[in-house]
Amino acid sequence: MTTAVIRGRGLTASGHESRRPDLLLTGALLLLGVLSVLMIYSASAPRAELLGSDPAAEAQKQAVIVFVGLVAFAVGSVVEHRSLHTAAPVLYVVAVVALAAVLVWGREVNNAVSWFSVFGFQFQPSEWAKPAIIVMLAALLAPAVENKIGWRRVTTALALMGLPVALIAAQPDLGTLLAVVVLSGVVLFAAGASLRQLGLLLGSGGLLTWFSYNRGWLSLVEDRIDAWLNPQANALAVAFQPLQSQIAIGSGGFSGRGLFEGSQTNLSFIPEQTTDFIFTAVGEQLGFIGGSLLIAIYAVIVWRLLRTAAAAEDRFGMLVAVGVAAMLSFHVFVNVGMTLGIMPVTGIPLPFMSAGGSSFTAMAFALGMTHSIWLHRSKVPARVSTLG
Repeated sequence: MTTAVIRGRGLTASGHESRRPDLLLTGALLLLGVLSVLMIYSASAPRAELLGSDPAAEAQKQAVIVFVGLVAFAVGSVVEHRSLHTAAPVLYVVAVVALAAVLVWGREVNNAVSWFSVFGFQFQPSEWAKPAIIVMLAALLAPAVENKIGWRRVTTALALMGLPVALIAAQPDLGTLLAVVVLSGVVLFAAGASLRQLGLLLGSGGLLTWFSYNRGWLSLVEDRIDAWLNPQANALAVAFQPLQSQIAIGSGGFSGRGLFEGSQTNLSFIPEQTTDFIFTAVGEQLGFIGGSLLIAIYAVIVWRLLRTAAAAEDRFGMLVAVGVAAMLSFHVFVNVGMTLGIMPVTGIPLPFMSAGGSSFTAMAFALGMTHSIWLHRSKVPARVSTLG
């Protein structure tokens, strides 16, 4: 079969568009990486100076993480998504084994056994489990007839999802557990699951919640929900950090107090200000304008992911892109909501902004997977091509 490019259309004779990268997606990722280093430096440097340590240490570490994340994005982009389809069972098994192993040999951080510590480096397997689950579910559901999935596939999907979810609940890691359930539900919905079938997913989630409660795995979760519902009663305990976050964001006003000028963040009233609560530093120092621009960057990424889903040449690619879009959107919504006090604290990081390598690299690789789908897309349908 010839592969000569059809003039004026940028299409090959096989129906694929020529391989032009998605510059908006790539540029948004680069911009978030730069902002991440800047905001972590702004939030951590004043306290480090007071303690007599290197004020740039955390920012330098994050810069290395951003570089590794960009490499992960590049690797994901060059791996053709058909290869991921073939490797889906292997990726899934590796993810499940890692989740089981961390319960035995993992390190406890913030009352959750979620981390491996090797030669001074920490690795959180649950972050990498999320893209592995997306790929596995997409591979399972892709062969189904469009907009119609048999009960056998649905129950198989729930079983495949249930095993890692149970292992994550045992850590316990509420944020990752919720993310897996949500992205799985979105992938099932995009594949054509009926409301009754999605109801089975909700029922399974309720059963797991009941089991986890009886096992005592949800005691920390109960404390956080109670702190969310009754913040003033827990102002000096579990609710301390969320309340300080709201004070910080409120003090930022419309245009912010300026870089390095946030009293709540610079004086360390927020212990996790460079990780789960990095949006607090953005709100206090850059204000409503800065926070809105940051959310706009995420909106651009989600738009490109959904556009990739619409242009994908097969159902597998479409489902992977939708799953990654759901994962990113859920992370942003819950994290920002957590800092504003409209959501309980769940430990979910802000994608590409929070300090930490596991989340950044795993999410960057997931974006790379969807970028690969874009690079190998079919001719963009007329209803999508008008979007740019």
